[in-house]
Amino acid sequence: MLIRNLVGFTSCVALSVVSAGLPLAMAGNRGVAANFGTFVEQQLDAQSVGLFGVIGGIDSSSTASVSQSTAAANPLSLVTLAQGLTAHVVTAVANAGPNIDMMGLWPTQNPTHLIACNEQGTADPAVQRIRLSDGFVETILTGMTSCDPIRITPWGTVLAGEEASPTSATATAPATPGGWLLEIQNPLQTTGVQFNRLDGTLTGANSGNVATRPAVGRLAFEGIALYPNGVMYYGDENRPATGTAGGAYFKFIPATPYAGGQGLAASPLASGKVYGLRLGKRSGDTDYGQGSNSGKGVWVEIASASNANLRAASATAKLTGYYRPEDLDIDAAAEADGLVRFCGNNTGNEADDSNWGETICITDGAVDDITANTAVPQLQMLVVGNPELAMPDNIAYQPQRGNWIIHEDGDGPDVGRNNDLWSCLDDAEDINSTSEASVPSS
Repeated sequence: MLIRNLVGFTSCVALSVVSAGLPLAMAGNRGVAANFGTFVEQQLDAQSVGLFGVIGGIDSSSTASVSQSTAAANPLSLVTLAQGLTAHVVTAVANAGPNIDMMGLWPTQNPTHLIACNEQGTADPAVQRIRLSDGFVETILTGMTSCDPIRITPWGTVLAGEEASPTSATATAPATPGGWLLEIQNPLQTTGVQFNRLDGTLTGANSGNVATRPAVGRLAFEGIALYPNGVMYYGDENRPATGTAGGAYFKFIPATPYAGGQGLAASPLASGKVYGLRLGKRSGDTDYGQGSNSGKGVWVEIASASNANLRAASATAKLTGYYRPEDLDIDAAAEADGLVRFCGNNTGNEADDSNWGETICITDGAVDDITANTAVPQLQMLVVGNPELAMPDNIAYQPQRGNWIIHEDGDGPDVGRNNDLWSCLDDAEDINSTSEASVPSS
């Protein structure tokens, strides 16, 4: 089931949601001894209406759970909301994907539908449309595995990616396909398309409305920050292992930037070059490796990137790695000023490592110049995770207010609390580059 209009406070306020029997709530006043941190939290609570749009953050994360039957009878029992917020059930119909992840509003102006990724296997619906007026659900495409990111493009198409990286053949196991990025036009008129992820073919009456985009390479897609000229930033949802760095960030520059038109024929994603982010500019751009995970860097071209395994390429190119890069969103205020800045989450590992994760922001010069790739990219922290704001996953820039909405995807019962939805202030004009405050709202 899908629920909308959720919101419950670090310099973030928590807006908590509950999933599949695990309610989410807002973390706020921690009940700690009186100190400056407590004073800051009290100030946040007192100014929460102006800063966050809620009367106050949720006092603490939910530790409760509801049964499947209770959730089915009353989906709103899954959420706790900050004062002043309301929630509405979008759909709870039986054919809605049970593991829906990212969604996009269609069309972008006066939307009538949600286009959603269902993160399951090849036999299950991958991309669905959900009618906002009555919750009616239809399946656009089947055959992907772990469909996760959805993005609506400036040329009127939908991007859907697999959170499943390809693997290379070994002496004991064959290579496995993965990491496809698909592009769909006319999503309201496209139904029942079947995708064969072994060879990338598409069948069905509307299969001409879908295309694969191998030019961007293959990886475990999650975060996608797409600019109007077709330049795309994206991450590999990968964790570190036995000395190998975690997921890297990439930049696709189209061979022909978007210049107008609609549909697949106008898409600039058909061909171009891929670059990976490697931080550490000291000594002629050689100061890279573990320890250089923030600051300035370079974009390293990935040769022969089309349809290539970018996870393997990132190790070869010694790109900077992070603990499971997740969702990305564009800073719309920076874009309005002609600048590139986008922020995203590295989710970390809560229960095993007490690695709470983080929210990072990357700048890359001016929007008009990113196709030339001449700017010096820079990555800085926005939100540093903690036991209350841990394993951040999805992120969205909040228009007008300019806050960042961050949703946890934590370990739930293993750490004794459910997940929260946080509202975090952006960095202000002060000496640091991090968020000024966060509150939990649902």
